[in-house]
Amino acid sequence: MPAVEQTDPDGVDFGWVMQVTFVTTILLGSPIVAAASLGTRLPTWTSRAMFAVRVGAVIWILTAAAVYLYARYRR
Repeated sequence: MPAVEQTDPDGVDFGWVMQVTFVTTILLGSPIVAAASLGTRLPTWTSRAMFAVRVGAVIWILTAAAVYLYARYRR
């Protein structure tokens, strides 16, 4: 029977972190982007898309960092 090798250098399940980051960003981030866009003039679809990408990227990074830190804390 061949040996099965495993690696878990930080003890954090990065697959879980990415899945939770994705779901949390969609559920919580989309209302935040929508609320932030209310006070911004977005006349074209391009400006709307660029706004969503810029704000969404910040939300994604903050969510990913928070989920990672939570996973590390719980580990």
